Amino acid sequence: MTAAEGDVAAALDEVRRLMTADPSRAEAAARDILRENSEEPDALLLLAIALRRKGAANSARAILEVLAQTQSHRPQLHYEHGLVLNMLGDNRGAAEALQRAVDLDPGFAEAWHALGDQMVRMRSRKGADAAYAEYFYASTKDPVLRDAMTAWRENRLDDARAILIEHLKTDPDDVNALKLMGEVALKSGRVVRAEEFFRRCVELAPDFPAARFRYATLLMTQNKPQEAIAQVDELLKAEDSPYYRNLKAAALVRMSDFEAAAVEYAAMLKAFPNQPGAWLAYGHALKVLGRGGEAVAAYRKAMALLPGLGDAYWSLANLKTYRFAPAETEAMREQLARRDLKGENRALFHFALGKALEDDGRHEESWQAWRRANEIIRRLTAYDPGGTTGLVQRAKALFTAEFFERRAGLGSGSADAIFIVGLPRSGSTLVEQILSSHSMVEGTTELRAMPYLAGRLGGKLKPSDSAPDYPQALAPLDAANLKGLGEEYLWRARMHRRTDRPLFIDKMPANFEHVGMIQLILPNAKIVDVRRHPLACGLSCFKQHFGQGHEFAYSLTDLGRYYADYVELMAHWDEVLPGKVHRVIYEDLVADPEAQIRALLEHLDLPFEEACLKFHENARLVRTASAEQVRKPIFTEALDHWRHYEDGLGPLKLALGFVLDAYPSVPKFYTHVRGTLEYAGAWEGADRRWSGQPLKSTT
Repeated sequence: MTAAEGDVAAALDEVRRLMTADPSRAEAAARDILRENSEEPDALLLLAIALRRKGAANSARAILEVLAQTQSHRPQLHYEHGLVLNMLGDNRGAAEALQRAVDLDPGFAEAWHALGDQMVRMRSRKGADAAYAEYFYASTKDPVLRDAMTAWRENRLDDARAILIEHLKTDPDDVNALKLMGEVALKSGRVVRAEEFFRRCVELAPDFPAARFRYATLLMTQNKPQEAIAQVDELLKAEDSPYYRNLKAAALVRMSDFEAAAVEYAAMLKAFPNQPGAWLAYGHALKVLGRGGEAVAAYRKAMALLPGLGDAYWSLANLKTYRFAPAETEAMREQLARRDLKGENRALFHFALGKALEDDGRHEESWQAWRRANEIIRRLTAYDPGGTTGLVQRAKALFTAEFFERRAGLGSGSADAIFIVGLPRSGSTLVEQILSSHSMVEGTTELRAMPYLAGRLGGKLKPSDSAPDYPQALAPLDAANLKGLGEEYLWRARMHRRTDRPLFIDKMPANFEHVGMIQLILPNAKIVDVRRHPLACGLSCFKQHFGQGHEFAYSLTDLGRYYADYVELMAHWDEVLPGKVHRVIYEDLVADPEAQIRALLEHLDLPFEEACLKFHENARLVRTASAEQVRKPIFTEALDHWRHYEDGLGPLKLALGFVLDAYPSVPKFYTHVRGTLEYAGAWEGADRRWSGQPLKSTT
């Protein structure tokens, strides 16, 4: 090595030393090297790393893409490229870059871990599990732990557990073994046990960031955002990472603390400004806070940073009140012309383009855009419409009038909760806004607590369970357990409350499936069913990308079946729990707001207040797609908007059958009426071939 080469090597070592503590000084030191050696690859790579750590993702990407022309054999380069693309919101590109890094170096532990994190962001549990398995294997040198890791990778969970138990007998404080035990427990569906192992890791090794971050993410999945924030705060003491801040902000959102979440996002974006994904999340928080203009600016910033980010265009469309400029519409068309635009991202551009075309009165073109969007998402989902139908039949079989009579007086005595149920896009957010304008009622959000309790009871949280056991799992529960479930629901709801008003609203639409459980565990709770014309509601759902949940909404046939299942189950609750549910017909509410609002308040035992008629003046937080719309007075223009698209709604009409004919009345159902061959044949392939008229009731 020459003296000059030695000087460069020493200077590079100094850049590496500065990198963690002070990326800005590391950047300056790297640039000093490059003034004398402009093509020094290590200095260029270190400069890109420093820029990434400062949040200058676009500048880092430019350097890495040039460097890749001569240094594509280096795993570290692809690893850095993957991290930068993630910051820029390019999930697919990030995953591909990280995969190239581990292909070049299968022992690159950090790249495997980053790939696992990327798979989590892309909602690929299988991909995440596989990447994390490789990470643990690559980072483990102990031969015993490697054997356990091999068993875990091969899904021989009992073998892995046995190896680790023996190892921990001689070394009970081996944090790597404890962390792996947590992973084995998690993969086995033993979530509580996994949480215990990760907690023990953190207690024994406070400076083990991978274990603490895994613990924090697990706490989030367990709906324990407050505890997750405590863990993230510890991580932030050691490193101001955008990944950590993003998790903290997400936890604050989960707690419905949007003010604090917006502050967290703003702070993160000040330090790391070139992250379209973070700008997108910031926009979502601003939208909920009613800061619509700032939300638009945040979404546009995300668009500017990453023009191929469909979620930014869809987020603007999802404001409902935003109208795209002609240049923005053309930009969407240009993106859709790209062959490499795939999957959900392509669908989001189609959804947004449909909104732009609808606003211009180009209904046929907008329909085609939504049709393409839904076709893409439906292929990506695993929704089984028979699952909902089966749940309805199980609920009808279990929840008889006699069943409830035998359990009268059980459950929690609280009367705090008001449940608003129905389908999404039915007008439920409007009803929530009206009620939360009352001085005694607090609006929260679509709480996950009731579906979570139902899933836990039914075994859906255990991957090994092949068949759901809900709602039958409620039958053997005694008084103490029913009361305990009611109290747990109230505890889980409490973190979303921000006022001392005595009553609160849970607006999760699918809680219509859980009216039986609500009656058992919270018999004094009130229930409001908001119902909208099936074709208007169906079209509105078909135009909407819901992100997570509501998988039934991406096929007109699935939509019709789901709506009919919903009507059938609500008819059953009317029969076995007469007077329990108050029904609001959206069209009646729009036609005569005061009469409908007075009747609703009377059902809830609330005195009439004028503020409920001025609901649009309520500045509360609104999380749903109707956030901007409910801040305006009631309008009637959209009641028959579905007629512009009636020619395309044939599959929806066919699947609805006599439920459509009867609306707004509730038709008479028999236990097995929709299990007949006639209906099965009508549903089969209805999206592909629509002919004939809706089925008629024979009752």
